[in-house]
Amino acid sequence: MRDCHLSFVSLSLMPASRIPLTRIKSMRENLREKDKLRDYLEKHPYNMAYKFVDSADLDPGVYYEPMRNYLDLAYVGTISIGTPPQEFRVIFDTGSTDLWVPSIYCTSPACSNHNVFNPLLSSTLRVLGQTIYLQYGSGRVSGFLAYDTVQIGGLVDESQAFGLSLKEPGSFMEYAVFDGILGLGYPSLGLEGITPVFDNLWKQGLISEELFAFYLINSADPCKGSVVMFGGVDHSYYSGDLNWVPVSRPLYWQLTMDSISMNGKVIACDGGCEAILDTGTSLLIGPHDMVFNIQKIIDAKQSDSGEYMINCDTINTLPDIVFTINGVEYPVPASAYIREGTCYSNFDEGTGGVLLSDSWILGDVFLRLYFTVFDRANNTIGLAPAV
Repeated sequence: MRDCHLSFVSLSLMPASRIPLTRIKSMRENLREKDKLRDYLEKHPYNMAYKFVDSADLDPGVYYEPMRNYLDLAYVGTISIGTPPQEFRVIFDTGSTDLWVPSIYCTSPACSNHNVFNPLLSSTLRVLGQTIYLQYGSGRVSGFLAYDTVQIGGLVDESQAFGLSLKEPGSFMEYAVFDGILGLGYPSLGLEGITPVFDNLWKQGLISEELFAFYLINSADPCKGSVVMFGGVDHSYYSGDLNWVPVSRPLYWQLTMDSISMNGKVIACDGGCEAILDTGTSLLIGPHDMVFNIQKIIDAKQSDSGEYMINCDTINTLPDIVFTINGVEYPVPASAYIREGTCYSNFDEGTGGVLLSDSWILGDVFLRLYFTVFDRANNTIGLAPAV
């Protein structure tokens, strides 16, 4: 059992910062309980296009922030913005780059269910009057850009740019437990000319190593709780050595995957494919044909909601599905790729988008099994079995 009091290991004397993450009920679960999931999925299928690419009608004087469908997010952490600090529950998301929260000026019903930022209460706020648009799976959200002090654990990030929403159409945020998103992707994925939170932490000398790491588990035990670490790595969170994989495209945290196999037979990604490690989704997302083939192999049947269900009795008999990355095998057991309790399949298909047709997204289902280090200094990703 890991010692709760072990400290981070960093290359300098500056301590690393650990931010606890809490597992929450996802939007998918909330919608399913209210019998609204099928309708939502029909209107807003999962789109693998993170980047807002339809630029023909964009105003060049307006910032456009890429957003996406956060249907299965399960982990939130607390940050504060402003002086005095106003608290928000946010997703620490490696699949986007910018920070945003709702504002008191938001007129949408969804905003009434969340913490909202009041610019009038912060003595350190700067507003430049710059409009931004947040692109969701369910529509475009309007907002504006502001600068203020952002506190993440013991880290105080001064004059940080962030988005404040004014209008959130549809039901996107209505069923979300989190207030906003804190992106940890590469700067090239975010708003042009804006320094993201992680880059500011490094530039302001707040962290000693230019990296962050995630440890995600199901447990609610504070001793074993999920965390995101900035500026150092606690080796007690994983076993063995970290296997380092080069980032293949420094936009997302993207790498080249060798194959996906079961019982030694390749069942997807034959000959190699691209994959994104993404804390901003919970599932294993892949191309339609490949995912459909995997659903057949594990004998998953489509339910009335459009999701795929598996006989719960097969969890102990189905073999591992193995993701091979940079020559190293990363097995995912049936207990992970089948949702606990409900026995829904944790594989889902992406539709369209700017990614290659054979690309995959490895979400929390994968990341709960493998401690993951995102190393910006070396453009590499470190993976090791989580403990």
